[in-house]
Amino acid sequence: MPLALTARLSPVVVLAAAGWALSSGPFAATPAENHDEARQTGTQSASAPATAAASKTYGAAPAPCAGLAKKTITSLVPGAKTAGKELQSTDSKVRRTCSWNALKGYDYRWLDVSFEITESDEVAQKSYKESVTEKSGGGDVPGLGDSAYSVVNLTTEDKQQTREGMVVVRASNALVVVTYNGSDFESKKAPSTDEINKGAIKAAKEAVAALEDGQQG
Repeated sequence: MPLALTARLSPVVVLAAAGWALSSGPFAATPAENHDEARQTGTQSASAPATAAASKTYGAAPAPCAGLAKKTITSLVPGAKTAGKELQSTDSKVRRTCSWNALKGYDYRWLDVSFEITESDEVAQKSYKESVTEKSGGGDVPGLGDSAYSVVNLTTEDKQQTREGMVVVRASNALVVVTYNGSDFESKKAPSTDEINKGAIKAAKEAVAALEDGQQG
């Protein structure tokens, strides 16, 4: 089991033992020999800042805990506080994450939504490709951001199954990552692949919509 997932489930294990309670600036024209040359130089130079600006749509990460509708949270993570908990970040302007988790009866669910703002579309695309390569075995999610990928994996430890889904989305120079997992501590079984995958994609769609509605650089 991945270290991160073990950390997520550790509170549940403890509770279970106790009884399952777990632009640069404006263009300045360069002097030219004649007016035609000046106009031509101005047109060419003015296009450069526009291109640079277009390659960085987002300037800051949105508030992650406000990115999902309350009804979505209560549906995906029954029993969780809808306010969520924002995790500490070394630079909250470019990287923010919110987490929800709850144990209701014997059913445990965990949901993370993370936003990362990179320097350019190219940087985001490179990071996206690296993530997709690392998390092989999934598939593309059409119609979500500029590109999106979803993967679901099942792990078993001490006969207890946990199924975790991850959706990675690139939207211009931003990356949105959703992680969603669950376990049933009575049956020892995990939720179905379909349930986890659909839940993660639903959360990702709302998170991308929140990004698009937020501040743009």
